[in-house]
Amino acid sequence: MNPELVHWSGPHGLPRFDRIADEDFGPAFDAALADADAAHRAIAGNPAEPDFANTIAPLETAAQALERVSAVFFTLAGLCSTDRREALQRDIAPRLAAHQARVMMDPALFARVQAVADSPDDLSPQDRRITELTLRDMRRAGAALDPDARDRMAAIRSRMATLSTAFTQNVLADERGFVLSVPDDRLDGLPDQLVAAMRRAAQDRGMAGQVVTLARSLIVPFLEHATDRALREVAWRGWVARGSGEGAGGAGTDNRAIATELLALRHERARLLGYADFAAFKLDTEMARDADQVQTLLDTVWAAARPRVVEEEATLARRMASEGINGPLEPWDWRFYAAAQRRDDLSIDDAEVKPFLSLDAMIAAAFDVAGRLFALEFTPFTAPLWHDDVRAWTVTRKGRHMGVFLGDYFARAGKRSGAWCSALQPQHRMGAGQRAIVVNACNFTPPAQDGAPALLSWDDARTLFHEMGHALHHLLSEVDWPSVSGTAVARDFVELPSQLFEHWLEQPEVLAAHARHVDSGTPLPPDLRDRILAAERAGTGFATTEYLESAMVDLAFHRGEPPADPMAAQAQVLAGMGAPHAVPMRHATPHFAHVFAGDGYSAGYYSYLWSEVMDADAFAAFRETGDVFDPEVAERLERTILARGNSRAADDLWQEFRGRRPGVEPLLQGRGLLPG
Repeated sequence: MNPELVHWSGPHGLPRFDRIADEDFGPAFDAALADADAAHRAIAGNPAEPDFANTIAPLETAAQALERVSAVFFTLAGLCSTDRREALQRDIAPRLAAHQARVMMDPALFARVQAVADSPDDLSPQDRRITELTLRDMRRAGAALDPDARDRMAAIRSRMATLSTAFTQNVLADERGFVLSVPDDRLDGLPDQLVAAMRRAAQDRGMAGQVVTLARSLIVPFLEHATDRALREVAWRGWVARGSGEGAGGAGTDNRAIATELLALRHERARLLGYADFAAFKLDTEMARDADQVQTLLDTVWAAARPRVVEEEATLARRMASEGINGPLEPWDWRFYAAAQRRDDLSIDDAEVKPFLSLDAMIAAAFDVAGRLFALEFTPFTAPLWHDDVRAWTVTRKGRHMGVFLGDYFARAGKRSGAWCSALQPQHRMGAGQRAIVVNACNFTPPAQDGAPALLSWDDARTLFHEMGHALHHLLSEVDWPSVSGTAVARDFVELPSQLFEHWLEQPEVLAAHARHVDSGTPLPPDLRDRILAAERAGTGFATTEYLESAMVDLAFHRGEPPADPMAAQAQVLAGMGAPHAVPMRHATPHFAHVFAGDGYSAGYYSYLWSEVMDADAFAAFRETGDVFDPEVAERLERTILARGNSRAADDLWQEFRGRRPGVEPLLQGRGLLPG
């Protein structure tokens, strides 16, 4: 094994990516899997009476080498994918699933964990918590099943790992393969900054002229500004065709059969464990607890959002008709006419906003907020990482090392779309302890020229703050055990810190300090800030609708019997909602990676909305003091939520922070969906 894959020797404990080659991963996974299997067998076969010290504690370290190899590999697979890495991922995914099944369904190990859980030993609250979580997770994995059912469960998990990997790679192939060349005589309406970014994208692909790719930072502004309706349609169809068999990869990247099989396997898994369906299984450990509560929330917000989106649709349709275009408003028209309406109603356009939102300034703004709230300091350093674009900072507080933060901000070929936060290593206090190494990944448009500042849209800046909120959840973690560290919390609780942090982007004092014009240095004018926020609210019907459509389809897929034809089921749900034709799902089934590229958000896409109910109420706790940087509320937020990980149940942590259950009214008010 290449020792760099386990014993990281780079600055501040980072892996030396320059000393790691793709051919290192096969032997490394072989050795790490063997070591982990041996460690788990030793725990399960220990002849001593089971107790916390000889059973639960060693489970936290048994797969340490495997976790470190996996962290390096999957960081590269998501951020710098290649054909070689995709082949490795297809090979390793079922092997990792099989290893997990061997551990979590081992009857001897399960008996020992059960004995510790039943023991009257006086464990600390956190030790008791991880014992109960380990027992719960083993039961949910199938450890209590009879041998035949355990074998079937292992086969299901292995197959699901294979399918999820294929789903992810199919979407990536379609994203990588779509390139729309836009001739010089069809650039009408496109801002100079966007055209420059399109030319950079063409150069990166060895092409002349300018192109649109499926990077969100390119295709969304193109749909907002291109006056050429035919080109907008081509771009939009390429975007929504990902994974459908009609994308750039053709039939070879069709995810529809994969989605069908995954839904069936999930249902079978839930039934083996005694649940009525997969939604009941999944939600049993979440804050929501059951699908009826989730459906009630979604229905409540939909009832408020639908009149707004119908009103928005009528306004845009009239605008389109006034330009002499016959026929209904189409999905490739919405963003274009909505942007035009904002320009007319609010005199606002991305070309006016972006010069005030340089990437460097928004990073500094996020760091400033983290410093004012939690006294964190970010110091840049250089290290051999996976790409020249990646930036690194040490994070300290009053001289104490709090972790390492890595930012990979620009879109490029081979990088998974979207934005996310991951940890190369979690914080824990075992042995000498360790601090988190956190990665924020985004897909912003790189600068048109080397040395020029990268400019963000308001949505980009909000995304940067969102992912920083996740990073703070890792960096401020103060728990004993890695299994409950940082963001290892209930899925419908994990978005609370990230969505809460977004609120500080809007604060006048933050923008006055950091949102400054890249050329003149003048601060963002207050009236422009007001127009930006008004524009967000003006499009809230669209934003809420496209999200709710995806959330409701996800929940419907996992309630009751799985659909034999997910695409037909998707259409049925949307029709039942009365969803507007011109507002398609934010994530249609064939490219719904949240739901099908793993189990993370399956039957859980609602969690963004569930967390938004809490984040609106949590920010109200700051507002109620008259100071959005109130130190006592910030300290309580850190102590009760950000530092605690999953060391206590999410409901208990929220109650400790806020003292009551949140209501939906602040969410509706924040989205501008309350009447009057």
